[in-house]
Amino acid sequence: MGGKMDYPSFDLLASLVAVVQADAKVVFSNAALEDALGISRRAIVGASLADVFTDPAALHEALGGASHHAFAAMRYDGFLRRNGQDLLPVHIIVTDAEDHAHFVVELVPQEQQTRQDREERLAEQAQANKELIRNLAHEIKNPLGGIRGAAQLLELEIASSGLSEYTQVIIREADRLQTLVDRLLAPHRRPHMVGDVNIHEVCERVRSLIVAEFPKGLRVVRDYDLSIPEFRGDLEQLIQTVLNIAHNACQALSERIAQGDAQLTFCTRVARQVTFGKMRYRLALELHVIDNGPGVPDSIKDRIFYPLVSGRDGGSGLGLTLAQTFVQQHHGQIEVDSQAGRTDFKILIPLP
Repeated sequence: MGGKMDYPSFDLLASLVAVVQADAKVVFSNAALEDALGISRRAIVGASLADVFTDPAALHEALGGASHHAFAAMRYDGFLRRNGQDLLPVHIIVTDAEDHAHFVVELVPQEQQTRQDREERLAEQAQANKELIRNLAHEIKNPLGGIRGAAQLLELEIASSGLSEYTQVIIREADRLQTLVDRLLAPHRRPHMVGDVNIHEVCERVRSLIVAEFPKGLRVVRDYDLSIPEFRGDLEQLIQTVLNIAHNACQALSERIAQGDAQLTFCTRVARQVTFGKMRYRLALELHVIDNGPGVPDSIKDRIFYPLVSGRDGGSGLGLTLAQTFVQQHHGQIEVDSQAGRTDFKILIPLP
């Protein structure tokens, strides 16, 4: 860290960061800290960071220890005073800067820390599940071909039509399992085809498919922010992602479609200064797919993106798993908020 007090990389972080002198005087504040305190960066720089805490002495003590190299990093919890808002509980990390004349003070809101820990845990869980399913699918694929081939050869040797009915059952079930295995392996087979993507082209393609499949009883609402810029992505993957979510919604809406009052909404917005996946983004696409169905069953809410978990009879439980995989390949995040009468799948993807 050089002499110029400018650390642009800190503005990309989700946590609140200040660079201070040994006396707690601020020489740099990142955008996240500015937002959290509700005051301008110009007002923060030059002031004492200790004054924004309910216990200023704790920061002075931590800086004193860092100055004498008593520790590599000091961690403690405290409360941040915010302009006209409630106190914010934060986890505080004080580390010595590279020039040994300044100190980096990182403040992680405890609610944010909990959310980050949960996101990290879910991401690791999703990755482990995908690897497990991928390996399992490969193990199933090889003997499955042998079973089908043996059934076909057996059918040629059987004269009785009554017995050939059994071989047909074997062949049909082998084909059904083959289709399932192919779907499990799909995300790993096709290369990531990147180009310029207009999210409204994605939504319109999906809308036309849904309207064709459900021509009566379903109202499809478009609530678009047409100012959203194009971004680099895989058009086909994103169409498949939104289609999987929309199709799941329509399956859940079956009773309301029969009654004629089902509604599916595609809503696009630009999110500003948004944090997900441990990163802070200046701009992000926010795509909502909202339905007025019965909601996600409580029994599977925490596992809805896991492979082979389905909320309806006959469902493969792969649609949302694939959607999550494709969104993650775009460095994005997918989450769901659901209660009876309103389920909202939200996709976040960074924008340039």
